[in-house]
Amino acid sequence: MKTDKRHSCSFAHVPFHRFKPPEPRVFYFHQNPPEANQAMASEEEEAAAKLERFLQWLQVNKVELRGCNIKYCDQNKGFGVFSSNAVSDGVLLVVPLDLAITPMRVLQDPLIGPECRAMFEEGEVDDRYLDMLPTTFGNPLWFTDDELLELKGTTLYRATELQRKRLLSLYEDKAKGLVQKLLILDGDLEMANSVFWTRALNIPLPRSYIFPQVQEDQDIQSSLNHDSGVSHSDISAGDLTDRKDEERSKVPGVDGQSNETVWVEGLVPGIDFCNHDLKAVATWEVDGTGMTVGVPHSMYLLSAEKTPFQMEKEITISYGNKGNEELLYLYGFVIDNNPDEYLMVHYPVEAIQNVPFADSKMQLLEAQKAEMRCLLPKRLLAHGFFPAGATSTDNSDKGKAEKICSFSWSGQRRMPSYINKLVFPEEFLTALRTIAMQEDELFKVTSFLEELVGSEGVRQPTDTEVRTAVWEACGDSGALQLLFDLLQTKVMDLEENSGTEDCDTDLLEKAQDMKNVEQCESNDTDESGHYKLMSRNTWSSIVYRKGQKQLARLFLKEAEHVLHLSLSEGE
Repeated sequence: MKTDKRHSCSFAHVPFHRFKPPEPRVFYFHQNPPEANQAMASEEEEAAAKLERFLQWLQVNKVELRGCNIKYCDQNKGFGVFSSNAVSDGVLLVVPLDLAITPMRVLQDPLIGPECRAMFEEGEVDDRYLDMLPTTFGNPLWFTDDELLELKGTTLYRATELQRKRLLSLYEDKAKGLVQKLLILDGDLEMANSVFWTRALNIPLPRSYIFPQVQEDQDIQSSLNHDSGVSHSDISAGDLTDRKDEERSKVPGVDGQSNETVWVEGLVPGIDFCNHDLKAVATWEVDGTGMTVGVPHSMYLLSAEKTPFQMEKEITISYGNKGNEELLYLYGFVIDNNPDEYLMVHYPVEAIQNVPFADSKMQLLEAQKAEMRCLLPKRLLAHGFFPAGATSTDNSDKGKAEKICSFSWSGQRRMPSYINKLVFPEEFLTALRTIAMQEDELFKVTSFLEELVGSEGVRQPTDTEVRTAVWEACGDSGALQLLFDLLQTKVMDLEENSGTEDCDTDLLEKAQDMKNVEQCESNDTDESGHYKLMSRNTWSSIVYRKGQKQLARLFLKEAEHVLHLSLSEGE
């Protein structure tokens, strides 16, 4: 089974208790290169010493590096996995799952387990692994105040504020006593939240392996499923993630004593050093019986290449089809010109209270199971009126007209000409139709539904029937006007603090040019005479917000064009 990194941030067993960010990471071209080179050499020597201790720990714990080695990459990427020798079966790395660090492992710990169980009512982790983990992070939780301002106007800015407050509240309410206990034992643990969620894999395991069949574990099982992030995804500020239904199928060989598979977020030492690439060269899989790699209950790294690797080639995996919003929030990096970029648009639930007939509309929204937000992937533009620059990997527009046609069961409303070019999700348009509904349209919907189910209300109309009645009564014009207003507001919010997309392009080009010292001018230096470059966090923020501005403009153009067509066709 092909796998990738998946996350939910609902379980942070060692949360932040301080939110003082690190000093700004600003890169300089120094006038004294020998000192800079000396510092870099010292950093590489320290990394080499840590790596040697970690490799010894892996060997003691029966981790098998069959076709790869772990090496230091650079300051930004940290450590990575690289090919070393050809393997006939493509298995590069095998890790016993006893080494995985999961919420259940924390609960089973004899020292801190009781404390954690009160909060949420195998084998020890060696310091040689902990020493290898990063101590600085590129996700917005660790931005300086100035760096965070670069995100103002984006979804990520608000999400970061909410996440900081949530973690602080979690610490004060539940974890303060535990953290104080841990600080006596191990010191600096305020970074544990970022360590875990930037590296965790979603691992399919048999329930019997995760929950030992003893009464004590049965007593806490329901609490775990509810609070620890097992088998569900509830990322903090959840509007960041694409809520596609993830395939939770059975994994061959994982069943063991139980047929039920539980998906658990956890760290798997060794495999968690694989970096992300859009063109991943490996995947990870679980071998429950040992029939594949000879190690029962293990995770292994499998080559996806048809030919043997070149020596010293970095082995990368895919973290999934994620936009820069999610990549920056979870992992602390972005991809320039990310093909999986998306724009999140939502209608604030609290704003519905201010629209006419709010109570009736809320009932209709609930009956339709309407979506109050939507994710607009860049690839949708390939199906629209202005597809330049967008690529599509599916044929999702096939049968679109037939689907919409079922909404006009009375046949009184004509199908619009733009139906197969409409790039906006029907689930979101359904919500907007209801919110924008006029008084006479509301009466029509009521009449249609009474005709359908009878005035006595002997049964409740289905969500499809309610959607059909709303479309028949309202059409698209009101919804498209509201969508246009939402997108226009989105563009204004994005540009209010940082200017247009062209402004961001200029900043990025200037940062690129400044990599050549000879092109730097005197105003590009700080007080000490060093050539000052843009911090990595700032660069990531600009790349992300530029992509958001571009998508907002493109989808606004689509909405405006479809709105004009809808009005011209007499809706």
